[in-house]
Amino acid sequence: MPIKLLIVDDSALVRKLLSEMLSKDRDIEIVGTATDPYAARERIKQLNPDVITLDVEMPRMDGITFLENLMRLRPMPVVMVSSLTQKGADVTLRALELGAIDFVTKPKVDVAGSLASYAEELIAKVKMAAGARINARPVRKSPVVAALNTEARHSADAVLPASTTKRVLRTTDRIIAIGASTGGTEAIREVLEALPPDAPAVVISQHIPAAFSKAFAERMNRCSAMAVCEASDGQYILPGHVYIAPGDQHLLVERDGARYRCRLSNGPHVNRHRPSVDVMFRSVAQNVGPNAVGVILTGMGDDGARGLKEMLAAGAPTIAQDEATSVVWGMPGTAVRLGAAQHVLPLHRVANEVLLLTADHPDGKLAHG
Repeated sequence: MPIKLLIVDDSALVRKLLSEMLSKDRDIEIVGTATDPYAARERIKQLNPDVITLDVEMPRMDGITFLENLMRLRPMPVVMVSSLTQKGADVTLRALELGAIDFVTKPKVDVAGSLASYAEELIAKVKMAAGARINARPVRKSPVVAALNTEARHSADAVLPASTTKRVLRTTDRIIAIGASTGGTEAIREVLEALPPDAPAVVISQHIPAAFSKAFAERMNRCSAMAVCEASDGQYILPGHVYIAPGDQHLLVERDGARYRCRLSNGPHVNRHRPSVDVMFRSVAQNVGPNAVGVILTGMGDDGARGLKEMLAAGAPTIAQDEATSVVWGMPGTAVRLGAAQHVLPLHRVANEVLLLTADHPDGKLAHG
């Protein structure tokens, strides 16, 4: 059966563009449109759509208020349509906190050739949302995902060559490396909230656009006992701190004597993403080895699965979020199928397991490792 979609947007042009793009896919059926939340409420009752796209800013009732009511009374997959502005970032992150599955930016009708790639992204996210796990939940903190990219699919080799030699690592500093995509900001929030202020350093690659990553880091800083920031090139990686990859840049971990630094790269998109989890995990495997713990959380696609296996081969314990608690079990599911995950856990157990795995023992080895 095709996916029944309702488009909610006050702009006639946007409704027309979205309808034309989505109706070209035979797996999607546009069952209706609505100009504001009041009309949308009636359309939902009449048409019973599988997914809705929802504008952030609308007359009579804003998209956030409508979404909050919707997720409380009739939870369903929602893809937000947002502007790439500071205000748009804040409102979209709020929408994702409330339970929206993902978002797309407003279509750029004035940019030559942009609509074809936009249509591909839009179709992929609507289809993904239709199969995502939906739960009514109280207000909490965030989900965000980056736009798909239509250029050639590169592996991590395009940014960082695979190592052919084993390195001897003589530092005791631990690093926790976390990768996520769809549903990831909410999952990341839950993990960070459970980590103490003196936890080992955390590096994070979350698929997110450049306009949103700073706002996301600021939100995580407000809800975490650790100090959270958007990573900058050359920045030292310190315990008690969290470093989030900027949107549209790869985050790598570089060894500097007995210390570690953040290194940012504008290299090619890997697995159609920048930042790529595979790139970050490979750098951690090469430069941190058994002193790291790798964690792959909810997300569409397979980015990070091969990098997590490289971390495991380098002696690092590895964790994948389980299917039952993942919004989309793409990235962690692929990691499990590849044999890259030593531990497959529900989200609420991830932080505690990370602390166990990074605990110091008299023999100098990682717990469980």
